[in-house]
Amino acid sequence: MSSSTDRASPPQLLRVLGLVFGLAVVVGGVIGSGIMRAPGEVAKALTEPWAILLAWALGGGFAMLSAMPLVEAGASVPLAGGTYNISARAFGPGTGFLNGWLTWLQYTASNAFISVVFGEYVHRLHLLPDVSTGVLACGLIIAVTALNGLGTKVSGLSQSIGSAIKGGAFIVLVAILFLAPRGAAPQAVASVTDHVLGPITTIAALATAISVIYSTYAGWDGAIYFSEEVDKPERNVARATFLGIGLVTVLYVMVNAATLHVLTPQQVAGSTFAVGDAAGKVMGPAANTFVTAMGLFSLVAIVNLQVMAASRVPFAMARDGVAPRFLMQVAKGGAPIRSLLLVSAMSLAVVITSMIVAPDTGYKWIVRIYSPWSIGAILLVCISAIRLRVAEPDLPRPYKMPLFPFIGILATLVQAGLIVTLVLDDHVAGAWSALIGLVIPVGLYLAFRGLWKKGAEG
Repeated sequence: MSSSTDRASPPQLLRVLGLVFGLAVVVGGVIGSGIMRAPGEVAKALTEPWAILLAWALGGGFAMLSAMPLVEAGASVPLAGGTYNISARAFGPGTGFLNGWLTWLQYTASNAFISVVFGEYVHRLHLLPDVSTGVLACGLIIAVTALNGLGTKVSGLSQSIGSAIKGGAFIVLVAILFLAPRGAAPQAVASVTDHVLGPITTIAALATAISVIYSTYAGWDGAIYFSEEVDKPERNVARATFLGIGLVTVLYVMVNAATLHVLTPQQVAGSTFAVGDAAGKVMGPAANTFVTAMGLFSLVAIVNLQVMAASRVPFAMARDGVAPRFLMQVAKGGAPIRSLLLVSAMSLAVVITSMIVAPDTGYKWIVRIYSPWSIGAILLVCISAIRLRVAEPDLPRPYKMPLFPFIGILATLVQAGLIVTLVLDDHVAGAWSALIGLVIPVGLYLAFRGLWKKGAEG
């Protein structure tokens, strides 16, 4: 384990990852249990199969749009820590700290939520019935932390294998559904006068569908957190991001098309687990085990990735002097070990707190609080990319977003609109989200900067 904290030569992470890992990060980070449940919400807003499939394809398009400013700026600032570095380069350490805080906090909260869902899936498979959901969640976090502690090559390989298995399982499910006899023809729906416009039911339902689709694509920005460890990041991060989003979009459209092959839009709209219901209709009792096992494996892969990505954020912030210096330590295998332990400890704290405060519903409220944070980080990146293009026109840009500045502005407006939608949907959660995500980091930033200056003077 390296203990070097030489100010003249800050620690660096190992460049031992490649394009395959970058693709695994994007595909594995996006595809989760959300695609199993989201089709039902979308079908509540859209009554025609073609409209449903178009909406999912457009969701991938919006992810591509949002990725353009991030990839441009990220390829120009290929450092560990993802979106933190971009905002810090564009607006200084204060804005960088805010972005890093939002990202790190979102990852730790998401780890807690997904780990609890993992515990529920274990029980759904009738495994370890005497072990509580909270204990299973904590066990998962500890296990993936230990895996990451073995080194970047080990954690990177595990993510690549996990993403390949996850994608393959969904392809198998799609094939099974398409090979089944087509479901009953859709029943006649209400007349067009009962809808806002054609296949759209209500504006409120459409807004919910848009939010659900976008959240199901969340995670497409994962490759940028490993820019310092991926070979040729100026080229491979862009390739991994755009190709990964494209692959996920195709898979999501195929999953929805396969589901609509078995179920009518009305049946999908009435389901909270539409893909699982479609599988059940085709596979019978075996479907529950198959789909739950898919979900279980998917959750493990996502937590592994999020722990890995999140640990790069405080490491990068510490190296720049906006987080405690001891977080810079890098283990021999390349893992930012103390940052990794911090991420794990915070995720465990959120799990334990939610289990104590509200064992049945507390962790679900976590989602409503942390959802705006990741969108806010991307919002800051979109603005930062525009700022960097203007302030540093000669900065090398291996990739440039087209139609500047319109693409950057449009991507910014998309993120802002999503945040507004989330806050209006739940004012209380929105207030807590603003307090934790915006107010608290100001005090922390001032404290960290003060401590750093005292250390430098000493």
